[in-house]
Amino acid sequence: MKKITDSFVSVGHRPSAGSFEFNTDILATNPINLSVVLGVLIFFGKGVLNDLLDKRKQSILSTIRNSEGLHRGAIEQLERARVQLRKVEIEADEYRTNGYSEIEREKVNLINSTCNSLKRLEDYKNETIFFEQQRAINQVRQKVLQQALRKALVTLNSFLNSNELHLRTINANIGILGSVEERTY
Repeated sequence: MKKITDSFVSVGHRPSAGSFEFNTDILATNPINLSVVLGVLIFFGKGVLNDLLDKRKQSILSTIRNSEGLHRGAIEQLERARVQLRKVEIEADEYRTNGYSEIEREKVNLINSTCNSLKRLEDYKNETIFFEQQRAINQVRQKVLQQALRKALVTLNSFLNSNELHLRTINANIGILGSVEERTY
């Protein structure tokens, strides 16, 4: 303790009784001043510092609780999204499977429809050919008949002239009328 009190007294000077002097030796007085300032700060600043640290601690704890809540919410959303993704994947697989089945069904239906259309076209073609054959045959028959009639008329005309034909027709009709009259009597 003597060293501390000696540090207040200046080196090389003797204090006289009842006098007061400042020690100008910085190296000797600085640790004492710092210890006094620190003591005052610790004594009076302890409460303020504790309040600041408590507020900061509460703020950090609140932020951690909020972060944990957000983390739990994010995990729940992630799980819901995973469940939804599984459902969508299952539905996509069903659509894919059903789509392939539907495509196969449509392919078979299209093939059957095309075969039926081809069969109808073949039948229509055969009917058209048959109809055209019948029409050609009828045209040939008509031409043959017309030619036969012309030839018969030419032949008749060459054997008979018009007057002779009239007389024969009249005689044939008289003969028919005579046979009809005999039957009525």
